[in-house]
Amino acid sequence: MAAESTPLALPVLPLDDEVVLPGMVVPLDLSDSEVRAAVEAAQAAARDEPGKPKVLLVPRVDGTYAGTGVLGTVEQVGRLADGDPGALIRGRGRVRIGAGTTGPGAALWVEGTRIDESVPDPLPGHVTELVKEYKALATAWLRKRGAWQVVDRVQAIDDVSALADNSGYSPFLTTDQKVALLETTDPVARLKLATQQLRDHLAEQDVAETIAKDVQEGVDKQQREFLLRRQLEAVRKELRELNGDQEGEESDDYRARVEAADLPEKVREAALKEVDKLERSSDQSPEGSWIRTWLDTVLEMPWNERTEDSYDIRGAQQVLDAEHAGLQDVKERITEYLAVRKRRSERGLGVVGGRRGGAVLALVGPPGVGKTSLGESVAHAMGRKFVRVALGGVRDEAEIRGHRRTYVGALPGRIVRAIKEAGSMNPVVLLDEIDKVGSDFRGDPAAALLEVLDPAQNHTFRDHYLEVELDLSDVVFLATANVLEAIPEALLDRMEMVRLDGYTEDEKIVIARDHLLPRQLERAGLQADEVTIEEGALRKLAGEYTREAGVRTLERSIARLLRKVAAQHELGERELPFTVAEGDLRDLIGRPHHVPESAQEPAERRTAVPGVATGLAVTGAGGDVLYVEASLADPETGAAGLTLTGQLGDVMKESAQIALSFLRSHGAELELPVGDDLKDRGVHIHFPAGAVPKDGPSAGITMTTALASLLSGRLVRTDVAMTGEVSLTGRVLPIGGVKQKLLAAHRAGVTTVIIPKRNEPDLDDVPAEVLEKLDVHPVTDVRQVLELALSPATNGAAPEVPAAA
Repeated sequence: MAAESTPLALPVLPLDDEVVLPGMVVPLDLSDSEVRAAVEAAQAAARDEPGKPKVLLVPRVDGTYAGTGVLGTVEQVGRLADGDPGALIRGRGRVRIGAGTTGPGAALWVEGTRIDESVPDPLPGHVTELVKEYKALATAWLRKRGAWQVVDRVQAIDDVSALADNSGYSPFLTTDQKVALLETTDPVARLKLATQQLRDHLAEQDVAETIAKDVQEGVDKQQREFLLRRQLEAVRKELRELNGDQEGEESDDYRARVEAADLPEKVREAALKEVDKLERSSDQSPEGSWIRTWLDTVLEMPWNERTEDSYDIRGAQQVLDAEHAGLQDVKERITEYLAVRKRRSERGLGVVGGRRGGAVLALVGPPGVGKTSLGESVAHAMGRKFVRVALGGVRDEAEIRGHRRTYVGALPGRIVRAIKEAGSMNPVVLLDEIDKVGSDFRGDPAAALLEVLDPAQNHTFRDHYLEVELDLSDVVFLATANVLEAIPEALLDRMEMVRLDGYTEDEKIVIARDHLLPRQLERAGLQADEVTIEEGALRKLAGEYTREAGVRTLERSIARLLRKVAAQHELGERELPFTVAEGDLRDLIGRPHHVPESAQEPAERRTAVPGVATGLAVTGAGGDVLYVEASLADPETGAAGLTLTGQLGDVMKESAQIALSFLRSHGAELELPVGDDLKDRGVHIHFPAGAVPKDGPSAGITMTTALASLLSGRLVRTDVAMTGEVSLTGRVLPIGGVKQKLLAAHRAGVTTVIIPKRNEPDLDDVPAEVLEKLDVHPVTDVRQVLELALSPATNGAAPEVPAAA
């Protein structure tokens, strides 16, 4: 431990926020009154004592004096380097400060006691290791600073106390750390403290150097990249000037393109943010290519491009009539839409609440009736661009709303691509085959269409790829479908449904003459005056060579006919011009495929035997005739009960049970032998075309008529077809699809049709020329059906019931 010696009386020289340790030599400015007073007092006291003037150097931190000071001797008084008066003072040893005392001069005098800082000799082993460690750390620090001349001096210090006090020269030590060194009187403890302080500083310096190195490397890389980019731009500029390309620079400058483009405000803000990201990213970054692709897509969108609607209502009606025969309901709806838009525009109501008056029409009907081509006619009539979006088989929700642009190969949805393709924000977009949209693990596209087709929401449609709002409220959406039931209810609720039930035979002839024949003449390389087709031949093509709701197969038949004529002419077998008559069809394209029942020989007709009735049904291809066959099994076979075949649904099976139950309970009233015969013998009802699924209640009266014909032996009239649901009491209940069913009966050559009485208002939708050729009987009871459909009995006795073959 350090020992204390005889007390001394010394003038105090205060050091503000500075610490001087023993062994240090420091210059002090005498212009400071306290410093000058202490030096002058020491000089005055030294006149009476031998040796140099002595002062007590005491640190003063925040106005508080430390408890330990340093005895200093005034080595020299003169001028400092800047010319001010100064004194050179050397620290000699630690002094513990005591009470105040008196002395010459204006300085503060205190009593102090020298502290003995001697260390035992020889040094203990741990102290020797500590000395080596401190010298090694000090040498490393000094070498980093390039102070090579100081290294030798530090290595030459052997005294532990002097070596510890040597750290007082370290500029990185704070005042508090130097005060701690000053007040630590034990030399070994002081050396440990100095070593720890130096070790901590070197560790901090290593971290700082590492960070500075990393920062410098980053700065160097950025500077190098900046320099290379400038060089690359200069090379590109020289190449453009060499090739005469003056527009390349502008195309590469996305910021200039965005600012020059006529974009909505929010879209402009989003685009400029992406340009900022692009400028910060490097060429090698994959984000750069994503951003450039996104910016190209945004800049190619027709944000403010709109076509002016043609408000010539009469002209639009003439366009629709010229391009499509029939379809009066659809034409009227388009005309109404245009008339309303015209009046809204004239009265300044073009935009209300941020939305325009976009229409969403669903055209539902069998194939080949002109749903797709009608979309083009609507666009033509309105003077708008037309885009078709095929939805058949689409199963991915991203096909509608787009992909997130972080995915590889991301694209905007089909709606955005359609707008981009049209080059206008108000085109006519045809969503083709909307009933064929599927769903799987990738989402439900039909659900994604809900926002697109909702007039109350689609003015803020947001595509996942663009991520900016897109106004679809001025787009006219037309959706086409074959089967109404396949469209989700929520989606159908957002659209206005217009049914296209098919064409009459007269309409088909007009379409074939005015539209199909000219088009196929051109495709066959024939002139209009080289081949003509008589109306009788067209009627036979429509009635016997084709049997469909639309005209697609009819067009194929005309094309086949013209190809045959063109080939015969090239082979020298036929001269042109040539007129195709009804009798030439068989030689040119073969026999007819569909012959009406009424035109066949009595023995060849389907209803030539009891137990067969003609019904009417609706399929995805339109209306069609449906035959019902019934037979009774031999009682000896033991096959009692009801057997149904023809791939029937549950509802149709229930209708067969109802028909059989009604005949069993009312057999006597209807004069049918339904006693023990129907109990012991099995009843078999079959619907031909067994590979086609069938369901629905509308074949109820047809099955009842077939069973009544079988039991009574009376034939069903060839020219009669029927549709209607039957109840257990014999009531005939209403059904759907009356128009399509009557068109199918007309095509099949049927002249008498039985429908439910409650479906009589639906006859208003049936074309007048079809109703003129049909004898329609609205009925309310099955008894009326049987009176109309069954042929009169040949004699008064009930005939023998035939057995199953």
